[in-house]
Amino acid sequence: MPAEQPGRRERKNAETRRALAAAAERLFLEKGYDQVGIKEIADAVDISVPTMFRHVPDGKEALIFDDGVERRESLLAAVRERPADRSLLAALREFMAGRGPFLTDPSPELRRRTELIMDTPALREYSRRLWIRCEEPLAAVIAAELGREPDDITARAIARYVLEIPQFVGGEPDPRAALDAVFTLLEHGLHGTN
Repeated sequence: MPAEQPGRRERKNAETRRALAAAAERLFLEKGYDQVGIKEIADAVDISVPTMFRHVPDGKEALIFDDGVERRESLLAAVRERPADRSLLAALREFMAGRGPFLTDPSPELRRRTELIMDTPALREYSRRLWIRCEEPLAAVIAAELGREPDDITARAIARYVLEIPQFVGGEPDPRAALDAVFTLLEHGLHGTN
């Protein structure tokens, strides 16, 4: 059965949401996050402030992020759909290595966007909240993969540690090396870090 196509209203809402995200990112990069007001962003898209909040109820910091669904689903798929010979932590490391500050050769646009997020406390914290929203479903998938109960403390700890990595090491001088160091610690303990 084919997937149901979004209706006119859903398409229009998605279009407005994309326009808001593009305008916010452009303005934040031009002027700095703290120098841009909500009204300025709404005006850039030619909508009212109340209409903007209907599209983005979480406020200004949510404007340049999606709703986190793609992030969560991709994260869970990285665990569920990994090759049989790849460990759970190796799959999570590979997934994280393909995100934001951990990319080894991002496009100039992605580099500017990532720097904006990492250098702006409100955006960095909002990004962290999006990651942490994935904790419960990731812990459940990890527990299932380990053959444990859904509330298993080991699965919950792995999920928490992995999801804190972007916030914890994303601002390091070499975020990718820091990511690898944390995953080496998670995979091999202290003995594997010497």
